[in-house]
Amino acid sequence: QVQLVESGGGSVQAGGSLRLSCAASARTFSSYPMGWFRQAPGESREFVGGISWICGNTYYADSVKGRFTISRYNAKNTVYLQMNSLKCDDTDVYYCAAGRPRGVGPVADVRSYEHWGRGTQVTVSS
Repeated sequence: QVQLVESGGGSVQAGGSLRLSCAASARTFSSYPMGWFRQAPGESREFVGGISWICGNTYYADSVKGRFTISRYNAKNTVYLQMNSLKCDDTDVYYCAAGRPRGVGPVADVRSYEHWGRGTQVTVSS
């Protein structure tokens, strides 16, 4: 069982930056494709970006491309989401997710992810 714990959320003004972290308990963390999603109350979970387990290839939603960057530090079992030039529309709960070991990734389909964190709130104000 993989446990994921997000941290780094908070409140920031528009144009500011935040860095989210996701710590994983998996012994073979390096073999998991990882993703970040976000969700507003009453809405579906939205793909933000993902990173593959091999070569660290990344893929982003158009809404965040050029502003957000995903990276992973396998030695610390951690994946990061650096968010710059934040907008009010980025306000959501952000979730970290892990796919199947050595699975295809990064992918945007929420069904491809088997393990989820509890989320961290990001609030952007004008």
